[in-house]
This record gives sequence, C-alpha cells and structure tokens, in this order.
Amino acid sequence: MTPDELRRRTAVYAVDVFGRARLLLGQLEAKHAALQLIRASSSVAANYRAACRARSRAEFVAKIGVVLEEADESLYWLEYLVDTKLVTSPDVDSLMNEAHQLVAIFTSTRTTARGR
Repeated sequence: MTPDELRRRTAVYAVDVFGRARLLLGQLEAKHAALQLIRASSSVAANYRAACRARSRAEFVAKIGVVLEEADESLYWLEYLVDTKLVTSPDVDSLMNEAHQLVAIFTSTRTTARGR
C-alpha cells in the first residue's frame, strides 16, 4: 500500500467513524465516548498525514507512534461502546476490523522505520 493509499484509507476510516459516532451524540450516556472516538479516529488521519511530511526518520517514527496510539485508542472506544452495550457488536464490527488492521499496519510501520 502506498503512502497516498494509506492516507486515503485513514481519512475514510475517520469519516466512517464520524458517521457512526454522530448517531450517539444525542444519547447522554454515550456522548463522551462518541466524542472521544471521533477525536481519536480523526487524529489517526491527521497525524498520518503529518507523518508523511516528516523532515527526518526520527520525526517520522515519533509521528507514527502517535498515529499508532490514536488508532489503538479509537479501537478502545469502539470496544467500550460494545462492552457498555451502547452499541451492538454488528453495528461497529467493520469499524473495529479496520481499527485492528490500522493498529497492525502502524505497528509494523514503526518497527520497520525504527530498524532502518
């Protein structure tokens, strides 16, 4: 996958999460988690975009670390919403799958970038 394809993929993930999470914003008990989920998922896309503009390998590794943290945090909030029964698993399965894949991609990316 090229950096441009991954940049697009993270942007689509953020938009897809937003579309699902915005449905929860009217529920008082879900609002905090929905806002956190929106923030974390959009941060994946924004920080990956910034990583692609890194001026050095060290800066790239640091920014990819942030992307990885945010991807993992967005996965946490999806799991939280399911565990608290604010959403059902089938409602967010595709988002959770994508979050797992992004975590794996950015874990590998960071490992590779550190090793060079």
